[in-house]
Amino acid sequence: MRRTIGTGSAWEGVVGYSRAVRVGDTVHVAGTTAIREGRVVGAGDAYTQARVALEIIVEALAACEASPADVVRTRMYVTDIRDWEAVGRAHGEVFAGVRPASTLVQVTALIDPDLLVEIEAEAVVGSGARGLTPP
Repeated sequence: MRRTIGTGSAWEGVVGYSRAVRVGDTVHVAGTTAIREGRVVGAGDAYTQARVALEIIVEALAACEASPADVVRTRMYVTDIRDWEAVGRAHGEVFAGVRPASTLVQVTALIDPDLLVEIEAEAVVGSGARGLTPP
């Protein structure tokens, strides 16, 4: 069974994508930026943008009956690698206890010049409920 989740973003219809797709117990959350109601939140502030993107990801996970504890993989894209620490801090606030496999890379640009970060996530529903392995 395949279920798609949308957020109503104008880009979802134009580009033809979903915020999240759940197939079986696997959830894929599309690249997510700090856009709420069509506007960039936190222009010039990579930490705030990462926090907002992660909030949107958590909402998409919940719509798929998953939680941050179920996340097994994240990818973070920044337009300036010097923002790695701010973005990493926001990521750690959500995932420090989960510790998913993760990647952070610099890209040339995102879809709006005010965007500094985009984040993707993958989850396996219920995997967090089995408990976490100590580091």
